[in-house]
This record gives sequence, C-alpha cells and structure tokens, in this order.
Amino acid sequence: MIVPTILKEVETVLSQVEEGQLQELAGKLERAARIFIIGEGRSGLMAKSFAMRLMHLGATVYVVGETITPSIGEGDLLVAVSGSGTTKSVVWTAEKTQSLGCEVIGVTTNPESPLAAASTSILHVPAATKYRRENELKTIQPLGSLFDQCVHLLFDTICLQYSELSSVSNQDAFARHSNLE
Repeated sequence: MIVPTILKEVETVLSQVEEGQLQELAGKLERAARIFIIGEGRSGLMAKSFAMRLMHLGATVYVVGETITPSIGEGDLLVAVSGSGTTKSVVWTAEKTQSLGCEVIGVTTNPESPLAAASTSILHVPAATKYRRENELKTIQPLGSLFDQCVHLLFDTICLQYSELSSVSNQDAFARHSNLE
C-alpha cells in the first residue's frame, strides 16, 4: 500500500521536529518588519505557498526574484529553503542577507550545509533529498518529494501559530484572499 507508506514517512519526519521550535520561528516572523522567501524548484513552490499564506495572514511578504520584490533591510527576515542546503542561488541570497545584518531562517535537511552556515536559525527537516545521502531517511518517493511534503506541512503549522500570535481569524484571512478568480 503506497499511501500508508507515504503517510508513515511523513509522520516519521514530522515527529522529529519540535513544535516549540516552530512556535519560536512563528514569533520571529511575527516580529519581522517584512518577510522575504526564497527557494528553487519544488522547494521554491513550497516557499511560494508559504509566502501566499503569510500574506493572507496579514504579513508583508515578498518572494525573492519576483519583479515587485524590494531591497531587504534592517528588521527584515529571509526564509531560505533548500533540501540539500547547497542550492547556489539560495545559499548566495542567505549569505548576502546576513551580510546586510538581517536574520536568515534556513530550512534544510542538512544542518552542516552551506545554507545552515549562512543562517541565523535553522529549521532542520530530517527528510530525504534527491541526493540520498547515507544519513538521510529512506523513502519510496522520488527525488525530494518527502522533504517538500514535510516542509509544506511545517510551513502550514507555522502559519497557524503565526495567525494565533497575530490574532488573525479565518474571516480576516479570507478578506485578503484573491477575489479576481
């Protein structure tokens, strides 16, 4: 049975992430002047979905690389997503952000990676990546699917905590939801 196996894999990863750490990250996001998000590939899509939900919750949030993204500055925060922690554009952006004195939250499977080194905080997601390193969790899924699935659920958990910290109701979020569909 494939679905129960995938659910077990996701549960195995998520059970290793402390909810208190997610609450701490939600607090950092809530205190940030503005939030910037970066990721590439499918991980980038998870990052963009996180940015979208944060916008619904009232955050001032930008996706790095989009045409309307302003310069980052004092009081801002970057969330950088890379399963391997080696994606060049993500690592470079994290390094640049740190050099400007802004906080960086690195989201990766590898706490020893270049991304982790360029981050002020790390959300360690102990899932498999496309590289299948020895210390990674075994998975039946291709490439970084397990990482991306877990990141999506962790981001939604952080958003729920963020909404509680910000006192944003579902009705408040719905009022910010796109009405041009």
